[in-house]
Amino acid sequence: MSKPLSDHDRRKQISVRGLAGVENISQLKLDFNRHLHFTLVKDRNVATRRDYYFALANTVREHLIGRWIRTQQHYYEKDPKRVYYISLEFYMGRALQNTMVNLALENACDEAMYQLGLDMEELEDMEEDAGLGNGGLGRLAACFLDSMASLGLAAYGYGIRYEFGIFNQKIINGWQVEEADDWLRYGNPWEKARPEYMRPVNFYGRTEHHPDGVKWVDTQVVLALPYDTPIPGYRNNVVNTMRLWSAKAPCDFNLKDFNVGGYIQAVLDRNLAENISRVLYPNDNFFEGKELRLKQEYFVVSATLQDIIRRFKVSKFGSREIARTDFSKLPDKVAIQLNDTHPAMAIPELMRVLVDEEKLEWEKAWDICVRTCAYTNHTVLPEALERWPVDLFAYLLPRHLEIIYEINRRHLERVAAKYPGDHDRLCRMSLIEEGGQKKINMAHLCIVGSHAVNGVAQIHSDILKATVFKDFYEMEPHKFQNKTNGITPRRWLVMCNPGLAEVIAERIGEDFIRDLDQLKGLCKYVNDEAFIRDVAKVKQENKMKFAVHLEEHYKVKINPNSMFDLQVKRIHEYKRQLLNCLHIITYYNRIKKEPNKQWTPRTVMIGGKAAPGYHTAKMIIRLITAIGEVVNNDPVVGDRLKVIFLENYRVTLAERVIPASDLSEQISTAGTEASGTGNMKFMLNGALTIGTMDGANVEMAEEAGMDNIFIFGMRVEDVDALDKKGYHAEEYYNRLPELKQAIDQIAGGFFSPKQPDLFKEIVNMLMHHDRFKVFADYEDYIKCQEKVNALYKNPKEWTKKVIYNIAGCGKFSSDRTIAQYAREIWGMEPTLEKLPAPDDKTHMVDTVRLVKAPKKTCV
Repeated sequence: MSKPLSDHDRRKQISVRGLAGVENISQLKLDFNRHLHFTLVKDRNVATRRDYYFALANTVREHLIGRWIRTQQHYYEKDPKRVYYISLEFYMGRALQNTMVNLALENACDEAMYQLGLDMEELEDMEEDAGLGNGGLGRLAACFLDSMASLGLAAYGYGIRYEFGIFNQKIINGWQVEEADDWLRYGNPWEKARPEYMRPVNFYGRTEHHPDGVKWVDTQVVLALPYDTPIPGYRNNVVNTMRLWSAKAPCDFNLKDFNVGGYIQAVLDRNLAENISRVLYPNDNFFEGKELRLKQEYFVVSATLQDIIRRFKVSKFGSREIARTDFSKLPDKVAIQLNDTHPAMAIPELMRVLVDEEKLEWEKAWDICVRTCAYTNHTVLPEALERWPVDLFAYLLPRHLEIIYEINRRHLERVAAKYPGDHDRLCRMSLIEEGGQKKINMAHLCIVGSHAVNGVAQIHSDILKATVFKDFYEMEPHKFQNKTNGITPRRWLVMCNPGLAEVIAERIGEDFIRDLDQLKGLCKYVNDEAFIRDVAKVKQENKMKFAVHLEEHYKVKINPNSMFDLQVKRIHEYKRQLLNCLHIITYYNRIKKEPNKQWTPRTVMIGGKAAPGYHTAKMIIRLITAIGEVVNNDPVVGDRLKVIFLENYRVTLAERVIPASDLSEQISTAGTEASGTGNMKFMLNGALTIGTMDGANVEMAEEAGMDNIFIFGMRVEDVDALDKKGYHAEEYYNRLPELKQAIDQIAGGFFSPKQPDLFKEIVNMLMHHDRFKVFADYEDYIKCQEKVNALYKNPKEWTKKVIYNIAGCGKFSSDRTIAQYAREIWGMEPTLEKLPAPDDKTHMVDTVRLVKAPKKTCV
């Protein structure tokens, strides 16, 4: 049960959680009881905790509705350029607390629930995570939606409403077991179905070429039903829309193909169409060329483009009359951002609509397409780059294959004109990869069909220009940009770490929440004893709270004064959880060797999901759990070292663990992590980073100062040099006794006594075909960890470095990232102006006119 706030706490919490006026609280209680009664048809005698959550969610949602309608009206009045962020993933997490933060309702709701005898935290825990993403790419899209609304941009997120999101991970006997994530089973109070905007999406069929153009005929139709979710900006009364499409079979689906008596089968066959939005592919940084995946990619693109063009043509709110038919204006009114290659089909689909349906000349249509679309690349790993078989395209999307061939023909003509006689370059730059099975290179399609191509950290963008897309960069250097990723400070500080947000607000005011650069103002408090004490106290409180959570859920008692050492991210060889394992084993062996020495106590936590088909990643999880079983039960070690695998890592767990962590492990092989955003979340929440010069770590070191981050290991040029020379793991194994000991323990069954050969494959991979060169960085990593241990023994100096890190976080706000996208790619100007609130009498909605209006509202 939450305690009433003391006057001191009330004063302290007012700033970032919003005022709790008496009038406000009594109205919230009335609204809550009304929803319990009329929406959920329950009274307090029979209501469950979930009912109370739904009543509160509906109460809070009411505060969004007026702002949501108002925002859309505002956009139709002003007719601004609109940006459409198309992504196959939106890893949103929970919505209730985030909405309360952005609407300044948190204190009032907390007090109202307390007065009703309910615990706010318990209610928040009833909400299912919207786990519609795998990891970084999907979570970035979610942060971007928050920033686009907070910066007043007319923005829309478009994706798929997966019935089953990223699987729930259970650890059983040390192994990962996947369970379906049935996140919609109790309903979703935040979404609104919009059947009036259902759109047909075509598949299969054939093309007919007529004198008046091309027709795509005999197709199978699937309907795309939109569900809208409100995306509130931070206290600016802007509420944007995320529109997710759900697949539905048309009413006449297949019935005409059945004789009398085939009705039941025909109805059952509807599932084939509806499978398109059934499940999220659980792969991160890995391309799986399945027909259903290509269907998903085209499904979201086709439905979204129909919506974009409808909205472009109809520019008046509340009307469906066509007001615009001149498509040359499309790039002035529409920006389409492709989040990786998954929505690459937007390029040929836009061409199909403009050429086949709107009857534009190819050259004009192509100019419009290129000026409208922009592409973000998220990876340099070759196995992650999408290459679709031409045969699959010919069968599933025959018209688009023709369009891609035509795009390629014209593109190669341009290449040949610029580089005459350079046949190799033509092959490298073609959209169609020959040799064996012909494939379409989707990244090449995105680059050719976009006016801007960006990486997501400076080092990543430089690598793209120098290696993967070198030929394209040489031909069109003006297209290539960098947009270093960011995170939203609303969710990743104010919401998940209110204690730290308050301590900061007391020193520099609360404007930093909308302008994270203001954190630089903390530099002048770096030697302030009271501030150092406050920051350390917040961290300790967060650690105590998380230690209680761990004891409840993992039955492991940990030392809250130990260093909380965290590596939480997808399990992948390139992220090198194995390097972390080798450090744990080395540290364990050292404690065993000298048990009476003063060791720095550590609780190492590793969390993350492995793609279900990724055998090595699943073996890595098994190794981590096996090491934990040995270390945690060794009485000689005691509480000086504990190893915990955090089960089912997701947004909600991240919000708990990141504020409690001391050390953030960002240890990928240099040149493999495009950016990382977890690294930024840890930095903002007062953890120090140990990492390689990879992704955004490079810029974090620049912003916080090299003295305030633990950098080790090879740089990109060292990795390249080692590749040229040849990487031989045995050399390190033979030269470094502690490494040899650790590997021999893994290989000999020390951590798996019942199955001595259990980890032979992992050892074999590390010794003979490790693409990510774990051993090459081992020695430097261990030395760097010794520096970490030494500093942790001096809490004051540690906390000073923490303050420098927090002060250096300004650059890593997604507000900065989105402002750069807006100005440098989309041609839009962000604004911090507030829209009038819905209860502002001077701007009241003319509800009577809206109700009587004969035409349907256009959204």
